[in-house]
Amino acid sequence: MLHLLSTGYTRQVVKLAKADQSDVLKQTGQGGNPELGDDLPENFPVSIILETRPAKSEWLTESWRVIGIAVGSRSDTPNEQPKAVNKIGAITQYLCNGLSVALYKDECESYYHNLMSPRPRCYVVAHTENYDEPPDPFLVTLSFDEAHAYLEGEDDIYDVDVPPELYRWVEAFVLANYAPEKRIKRKRKDWKSGERPS
Repeated sequence: MLHLLSTGYTRQVVKLAKADQSDVLKQTGQGGNPELGDDLPENFPVSIILETRPAKSEWLTESWRVIGIAVGSRSDTPNEQPKAVNKIGAITQYLCNGLSVALYKDECESYYHNLMSPRPRCYVVAHTENYDEPPDPFLVTLSFDEAHAYLEGEDDIYDVDVPPELYRWVEAFVLANYAPEKRIKRKRKDWKSGERPS
């Protein structure tokens, strides 16, 4: 869960986030962006795990869904065809490379509430032209607000668990760029004092 305890804790989170990404950044050749706070990298490469299984509907032969996210990417090529990585009976899992997560300061409040929730989620938005074919993921975000904006269109939105490395990176970003507003408790009026409301 997200902790907002001390600057010492913040430094430790940032240190862990940087350590998580050392190998990932070697793949992409990216450096940090000081504007993000503490030289955190601008993007986090990820791969999407797709799964297909026989459909229960008489109208479809198979059904597809996104079941997870893997940190890092074996390819920087967008729109690359998914590669089969695991097969158990009639169920096949595919790896979709070439995607990344980007963070924005104006989405910090949404990131914060997501990380503070009992089950933080990562949202994958994908084009689906034919439900017999694999979805085409084009956006990965930890902002519910950003993902929700696509609900009005014809795109599909999948929510999956957040990998620990990705969680720590977003946590470090939020700690560096966002402070939740303190709730101000409204003082109750003492009606027993005899004062009448004007």
